[in-house]
Amino acid sequence: MSPLDLSIIDAAAKLRDGSLTSVALTQASLDRIAERDAVYRAFVALDAERALEASAAADREIQAGKDRGPLHGIPIAVKDLIDTAGLRTAYGSRIFEAEVPKEDAEVVRRSKAAGAVILGKLDTYEFGMIGPSFDRPFPPAANPWRPDHFTGGSSSGSAAAVVGGLVRTAISSDTGGSIRSPASYCGVVGLKPSYGTLPKQGAYALARSLDHLGPISATVAEAALTFDVLAGVSEERVAASGKIGRPLDGLRIGYARNWFARDAETMPAIVNRVDDAASQLSLLGVRIEEVELPDAKLFEACGGVIVHAESFALHREQLARSGDLYSEKTFPYFMAGIALDESDLGLALKAAKALATELDATLFSRFDALLTVTTCTTALPFSDFQGAAARWTPMRTMAFNVTGHPALSVPCGFIDGLPVGMQIVGRHGDEATICQIGHGFEQSTDIGSVKPAWR
Repeated sequence: MSPLDLSIIDAAAKLRDGSLTSVALTQASLDRIAERDAVYRAFVALDAERALEASAAADREIQAGKDRGPLHGIPIAVKDLIDTAGLRTAYGSRIFEAEVPKEDAEVVRRSKAAGAVILGKLDTYEFGMIGPSFDRPFPPAANPWRPDHFTGGSSSGSAAAVVGGLVRTAISSDTGGSIRSPASYCGVVGLKPSYGTLPKQGAYALARSLDHLGPISATVAEAALTFDVLAGVSEERVAASGKIGRPLDGLRIGYARNWFARDAETMPAIVNRVDDAASQLSLLGVRIEEVELPDAKLFEACGGVIVHAESFALHREQLARSGDLYSEKTFPYFMAGIALDESDLGLALKAAKALATELDATLFSRFDALLTVTTCTTALPFSDFQGAAARWTPMRTMAFNVTGHPALSVPCGFIDGLPVGMQIVGRHGDEATICQIGHGFEQSTDIGSVKPAWR
């Protein structure tokens, strides 16, 4: 068994009892990247020398009794939208292909302060907007389950790296589903926290009103502890990991089945998988009740206006100066914002607040969490995305960027060998309950233990 197959929790225990070193763990990651990443294309920049130096420093500290926490000595990776000092951060674009930041993003600084070993940068759609694109400096990350299929985006490399066994956890970002959709398509765990919970300093902005940072991880427990480190949380009562392992008896979940089961774009087998997951949760003592959410298109229309208006405002000067350097898919998506003005954005932000208030008043007053699908299809083949025209894949993720509620994607089955994800949504600030539910489900099935075969 490779040490890379150990959970962060188990690896951390071995680092502390001396049966494993951070150098050995980090070298194993680098060796596996060298072996597999020509196929997965998850990494766009490696920092092997500094990673081995950091792992050696972690070993010295751990042996001396200095314990920085659960990520001490653990190799992780960072999405290429998030700045890393001294390591190229291109934001997925030709425009910044040679960019080397002088400072770490705050979440990277916190992870280093916690003793994590940064291996390198992971592929992203250009500026986190749209993809997969084939005219960028980096080819799109491949889905380890089926390398001729996409991973979803924009945290494309993060999901590929985690399910491909290159790292156990990655720091990512999510503006309309960019953590949760790749997690769903790749069969890993994606946690989009409550809006504003994690600091965004040093992360490239797409739409500031919707941008979130969070982890993509191999398991719910690992996502929760990664979030806790990045959030600087240590008190159990507010930690995402604070309820991990508690029974689910008596929790109430509103099942938003109407959001996807009636949608013509939803694969019928996905409805069956999420229905099965809801049934499994009920066997664990959860009280499940079907609920009607406002039309998903309302959330998506609202989020679409915000993304286009805010992203165009952020990119206006760069579009004028370097428009020819944007990918052929990204450029028109940014330019769509030219038709929107401040009054349009103001109305959309007002609608977003009203939708969040409605969910709080009508549903989160009655339920501990909501359950719905993450993506309405399994991962699509790259051939569906060839050409300049962008293709939008049906998901149910944008709503919770609009409202800011925390949302967790957890694998809930397979269709023809490709993963399916369900989404668990919680009250503002209550990452702990959705992680409790996700972990309970995960532990009650063997879905999460199934991994793609390396070929």
